Amino acid sequence: MNIGIIGSGNIGSTLARHLVSLGHEVSIGNSRGPQSLAAISADTGATAVTAEEAARSRDLVIIAVPQAAVPQLPLETLRSSSAVVVDTGNYYPTRDGAIVEIDNGLTDSQWVATVLGRPVIKAFNSILAGSLAQGGLPAGTPGRICVPVAGDDPESKTLVQDVIRAMGFDTIDAGSLAGSWRQQPGTFAYCRDLDATSLAAALAQADEDQIASYRKKADEEAAPYFTSAKT
Repeated sequence: MNIGIIGSGNIGSTLARHLVSLGHEVSIGNSRGPQSLAAISADTGATAVTAEEAARSRDLVIIAVPQAAVPQLPLETLRSSSAVVVDTGNYYPTRDGAIVEIDNGLTDSQWVATVLGRPVIKAFNSILAGSLAQGGLPAGTPGRICVPVAGDDPESKTLVQDVIRAMGFDTIDAGSLAGSWRQQPGTFAYCRDLDATSLAAALAQADEDQIASYRKKADEEAAPYFTSAKT
């Protein structure tokens, strides 16, 4: 496939490495321009481009940026694209500032879809970059990490799940985008390297009445990391 990745942090660069190794044509862009991506391009084999060029990719566009950066994406290009768009992001108020629409009830990725003006699939947000880089195993291996995928279009979810399986992970259909709160920060499914059976149980265990509590706990735990990253 022809795949674009917007965002060159741990998740974006790890996905680039995986996808290139699987034989896909991969470009990676960020807000700082291709010149800032020379090392990542050399390491992963992905082509360094602008964010606008990555957004033009034909088959799959992966957004791997903080929620605060979503409004600065090439929105017109993404809105007119026929590619499947994957949101890998998570809302952390300490890092992103308050996003009223999410605080008032939208899931992280529902808000992203609203900003982009198009459907998105939620995936790769609940796995640690190190696990994504090193945790892949052959199909059928006991304990293979399972990755949840949420969204409203079955064909798009199937495409993303096929990619995840090729990377060496199991995957589960986590339901609609409205239900993707079950894999957001602070929930039982978040960053725990669960197999398929355990992940299904963790998603089912999540309590919708506790969404704000899950977010608050996760944000408080992550705050020292975000603070140190700014210094």
